[in-house]
Amino acid sequence: MADIAQRFIQNPILCPKDLVPSTAGLEIACLLNPGVFTFQNKIWLLVRVAERPVQKQGLISFPVLKKNGIEIIEIEEADPALVDNDPRVINYRGADYLTTLSHLRLVCSDDGVHFYQPAGYPLLQGEGEDETFGIEDCRVSLIDKTYYLTFTSVSAHGVGVGLRTTKDWKSFEKHGMIIPPHNKDCAMFEERINGKFYALHRPSSVALGGNYIWLAESPDGIHWGKHRCIIKTRPNHWDSARVGAGAPPIKTAEGWLEIYHGANGKHQYCLGAFLMDLNDPSKVLARTEEPIMVPTEDYELHGFFGEVVFTNGHIINGDELTIYYGAADEFVCGAKFSVKEILSAQKYF
Repeated sequence: MADIAQRFIQNPILCPKDLVPSTAGLEIACLLNPGVFTFQNKIWLLVRVAERPVQKQGLISFPVLKKNGIEIIEIEEADPALVDNDPRVINYRGADYLTTLSHLRLVCSDDGVHFYQPAGYPLLQGEGEDETFGIEDCRVSLIDKTYYLTFTSVSAHGVGVGLRTTKDWKSFEKHGMIIPPHNKDCAMFEERINGKFYALHRPSSVALGGNYIWLAESPDGIHWGKHRCIIKTRPNHWDSARVGAGAPPIKTAEGWLEIYHGANGKHQYCLGAFLMDLNDPSKVLARTEEPIMVPTEDYELHGFFGEVVFTNGHIINGDELTIYYGAADEFVCGAKFSVKEILSAQKYF
């Protein structure tokens, strides 16, 4: 497999120990997949922080959001009604639960490498019955001086796409669930095309169809329709099991360039890219045959869920693309790419 990433020598740039838990009695299990944006001449990450109670011998405990706060559920490991063969999800008495509860937290940097949590900015936490298992994996799009935050809302109802907007990162307008379950990996284009908003998203199918990337359009960025499937998994490839959008597409002279993640049947996550027509993004022009980034470093191979590189955000500076990514579902890392090199790796149809 190919790998053209120039990883930061400082990786990982954020680890669970670098931040303080949001609530007494919880520990940060992992940091994942930040949204990325610039604001007040700094680079900001909106990091997914996954927390859980400190685990006790013989018990599995996990948090769930209730109206009155966080409730801790404890289950004996030996309980025959417990299925816990995945570190991310458990099943108990026929119901699925997440082993951690995620919120979104802001950190910023002057140099793009060393990040800190500034004072005066709120945590973004789950609210309401559609977010009782938390909110995850936010993409940030700046459109007409408004930041659009598309994130995964998780509850017993399923997994869908939530939306909040802000101009100052201190006050937020909540728009609820804009794409219902089962859906995730939603990234909005950062400009209108022919007067319309566009977004990539990923419905999931466990029987007919598959985990493919779709395109939707909207008159206002809130109400979405005209959904079209544009990228599918490829048998016997590195992206044979599922594909999903990364950050908002990058506008180039050749077309809209999207960095996406793909996984195979062994749950190994890599990054690739595809190219869409500038005036009609439903037309996919090209796609990389091989991944542009493969989990190879120890911090990508070993962690909460190993063999994973997964991105939601980046910064563009001319030809230089700086991707911030989650590694092994535990660490936040950075890597640089050449946009021209990624474009040259595309295979046109």
